Amino acid sequence: MNNKFIIPEKQIITITGRAIPKPASDQNTDDIVPARFLKEITFANMGKYVYADERFKEGKSLDHPFNDKRYKGATILIVGSNYGCGSSREHAPQALARYGLKAIIAPSFAEIFVGNCTSLGVVCVSIKAKDVLELCEVAEKNPDIILKIDLANKLIKCGERTIDLEMPEGRRQAFLNGTWDALELLKQNEKGIRKIEKALPYLKF
Repeated sequence: MNNKFIIPEKQIITITGRAIPKPASDQNTDDIVPARFLKEITFANMGKYVYADERFKEGKSLDHPFNDKRYKGATILIVGSNYGCGSSREHAPQALARYGLKAIIAPSFAEIFVGNCTSLGVVCVSIKAKDVLELCEVAEKNPDIILKIDLANKLIKCGERTIDLEMPEGRRQAFLNGTWDALELLKQNEKGIRKIEKALPYLKF
């Protein structure tokens, strides 16, 4: 492996934590962050708005996994198929990341949503639908159980159980090498940036 393309401080090899079970399929970006919150000019408060219309009504908290105190501080979300479908808004992954989530487990994802998550360091891995339901059942019965997502070995460990995970190899290597952060990767080649900058005629005054 060429160390030139490894950024140690950005490497994500394992994610360990408790999980929030929300197994419904086709949860779209409007569900994750309602459109009215897109008017804010920064992402700073997005974590407060995750599933706002599902969680609150007329100022009162509703029965919802994200309102359940048993899952407070959980860093992994377990969801159904086609997660993140709908619009390509970056606000949805921003909200989930700022809420404190480090990883999302689902049978499948909307491609643009996964790309946006990856750029924020939120790991999205796929497992079979039946395994999602079983993990959700385990998390519902035992909210304190710890899950470990092992990208190096492509496994999820939950108690005594081990589940194979799927992830496009290029994306997996980006997390393992720490190259998922495009801006950080660009900054690694400052000399190259300066060289191109000097060669661009429209930057000369």
